Amino acid sequence: MPSLLHAVAGNPALPPELLGRLFARLPDTDEELACALAERTDLDPGQVRQLAERCEGAALRLAGNGLLHAGDVDPLTLPHPALTLLEQGRGEPAWVRLLARSPDAYLRQRLASYDGLPEEAGELLAVDEDTDVVAELAINTTRPGLLARLAAHPVPKVRRWAAANEAAPAELLTALLDDPEVPVREQAAGNPATPGAAAARLVADHMMVRQALATHPGLPAETYHRLAEDDIPWVRSNLAQNPGIDATPMNRLSGDDGYGVRRSLAHHPRVPLDVLARIAPVTKIGATLLPRIAAADAAELVALAGSPEPKVRALVAERRDLPAELRDRLIADPDVRVAKSVAPHPGLDNARLSALVDRFGHGVATAVATNPGTSAALLERLAALRPLAGKALRTIAAHPNASPAALAACLASPDPRTTWAAAANPALPVAVMAELASA
Repeated sequence: MPSLLHAVAGNPALPPELLGRLFARLPDTDEELACALAERTDLDPGQVRQLAERCEGAALRLAGNGLLHAGDVDPLTLPHPALTLLEQGRGEPAWVRLLARSPDAYLRQRLASYDGLPEEAGELLAVDEDTDVVAELAINTTRPGLLARLAAHPVPKVRRWAAANEAAPAELLTALLDDPEVPVREQAAGNPATPGAAAARLVADHMMVRQALATHPGLPAETYHRLAEDDIPWVRSNLAQNPGIDATPMNRLSGDDGYGVRRSLAHHPRVPLDVLARIAPVTKIGATLLPRIAAADAAELVALAGSPEPKVRALVAERRDLPAELRDRLIADPDVRVAKSVAPHPGLDNARLSALVDRFGHGVATAVATNPGTSAALLERLAALRPLAGKALRTIAAHPNASPAALAACLASPDPRTTWAAAANPALPVAVMAELASA
């Protein structure tokens, strides 16, 4: 991982004097410093040019941040930043022909995904000596004639990515379902633009083909029912998230203990709430807002919050727009899993957050530190807890309300991710920035 000097270089609160000191070090240090400085948004035109001349990596970041302009770029010496400007609509159209003839295969591969690719450049890339370039063109082009040629390419990899292109005509995708290569049929089977009735005929094909087929949102109902009985758990897991399935396969999959099946079903946007309540206690879902919970109405949320299962109540607690009454009910929940889910809610004051720490200690430290309203004093208290998980300290290090005392504790951590976050925090005292910048 880069040194703390690079973290300080990107700190938005770095004083101009220290910033100038870091620019003075550019000729004698590695390119990582230039790249770190290029992430800043307060650079003047002279500093932008200095960084762009230092290395292409810095120029690429400057282009991505909107600080580098077409007049500052020679596409022959800075081809990747030039392509970034083209992708943003700020480059010179004439650059495309130059880049299409670049000796850099990765650059040509990037160019093949460019939305504004002229026909002439597309024809050049279609016969590129590097099949990765041609394959990238196959998945991105919207020209039917070119797609038809690429779908008949002798290299299976190219046909595979043509089969994955959602702009491909239905008749072309239907033809690719009969390709002799499994990877090609796999992509065609899962492409939502492939006619569902045609794709369904691959229901007994190779395992990889069936896995892709199980993601297709437009298959006949009987095909989904058959896939729900497939011997391969990854097929059933893919099916469990498919937005096209109805209640019958969902109920079948709710009792499936195959790897990841129930977890996938939990993420289905239309999973019935009774099914979700049934699988949540026996499924590792994690701290995430499920689509069906996000769409639940007020009455459904109240019903779920009254579940005897803490994991179900915790799912409701992931909502950040809960009515105050329901939110406060969940804050008082006796289970730490619910507390961890509700603690990041932006409507909580520090008295309630402190009360959670009083009850659960380090068990809610990361969750409380995630709350944008957590005060400096409470963050200091969290940083002093022992034992404290590394994730909690990293969260404190990045918090906008972190105090100098809390950041000092983070800088003393053996975890470089924590010290990096602390060094990049705008609340870091200038004296500490100066010390790190001199290292």
